[in-house]
Amino acid sequence: MLHVWSKKELIDKQAAFWVLMARGSTLTAACDAVGVNRRTGRHWRQATGGRIPRKRPEPSGRYLSLDERLQIADLRLAGVGVRAIAIQLGRSPSTISRELSRNGPEPGGRSGGKYVPYAAQKRAELRGRRPKASKFDDAELASVVQAKLCVKWSPEQISLHLDPHFPGRAEMQVCHETIYQALFVQGRGHLRADLHQHLRTGRAVRRPHGSTAKRASKIPDMILISERPAEVADRAVPGHWEGDLILGSNCRSAIATLVERQSRYVMLVHLPDDHGAETVRDGLLAAIATLPEHLQKSLTWDQGTELAKHREITGATNMNIYFCDPHSPWQRGTNENANGLLRQYFPKGTDLSVHTPERLLEVATELNARPRKTLAGNTPAQAMQRLLFEPEMPNVATTA
Repeated sequence: MLHVWSKKELIDKQAAFWVLMARGSTLTAACDAVGVNRRTGRHWRQATGGRIPRKRPEPSGRYLSLDERLQIADLRLAGVGVRAIAIQLGRSPSTISRELSRNGPEPGGRSGGKYVPYAAQKRAELRGRRPKASKFDDAELASVVQAKLCVKWSPEQISLHLDPHFPGRAEMQVCHETIYQALFVQGRGHLRADLHQHLRTGRAVRRPHGSTAKRASKIPDMILISERPAEVADRAVPGHWEGDLILGSNCRSAIATLVERQSRYVMLVHLPDDHGAETVRDGLLAAIATLPEHLQKSLTWDQGTELAKHREITGATNMNIYFCDPHSPWQRGTNENANGLLRQYFPKGTDLSVHTPERLLEVATELNARPRKTLAGNTPAQAMQRLLFEPEMPNVATTA
């Protein structure tokens, strides 16, 4: 049975091997003394060009070392499986699987289909060299990404857009994380350095999200979200909405936002004078009146006093209204996401009363025209169009 040494045992044996070699021992004698075969000893000697290292090698814990690759090669020759190799090396099975697929032998190569540790080590070192070329050295890709960022598409929406529009062209495919990284280092390749300003946050660096919780307010006859039907949570039935206010400078102006949970369709409610309970009631009733009856099922709101007239809204529309728990904005996460997108158009600390109903419609139209990953690349406008004319259509949304 093949004996497999631990990493520490192998390092100790290698150190003892070099001590013997420094004392003038032959390769065969040194290998026999430490208990390794001559092939392993030759590998160790070839790795240093025949020179005796001055200090004991310390392999990185993050990346596979040459010694670990030698063990992988020996174990594969012995027919040991990926999970067993991972246990022996103290590594994740996915690490071993990825190593064999990425650094394995090339088809038709001289290795005859075997895993070659020295070739694998060399390929890994080549991949690890920095700096790497940027995807955005391609002027065409940079131009497309830049154009979409300028109309406030998110990096994820851009990545989703590229795949069907440039099929079979690897140079025109890029993941959203690559776009973010390019923006956060002030313009990689042909990207402009100021494009981060078109992100929802406008920031050029990542920062952890802070709390967005609001104070709870006392509203009579509230129906809490815990009593909301299950059909709302799973988005299987259209016509369930989430709503909130986005506030302007010093909370003196506001815009009411409504988002349909299944289609992610956004409606903006103009509040020209104030955002008290009566004004919000009238604005919501006007917006809801534009919807067909089958899309007027429920509305979920936070516990803001602007919805103190919720019973009057329900009485006029038969639309049930549910309230989130205190300090729980994630319970209406679809609306929270939409409000974040809207802040690109209506920044915090600005006067929102200057925006006309026409401007609100223009912004909502642009937002509803963006493709969404959660809608399989469709836009909220397309999803809503189907709901308007095909109310019995199955759910197009696949994730929360």
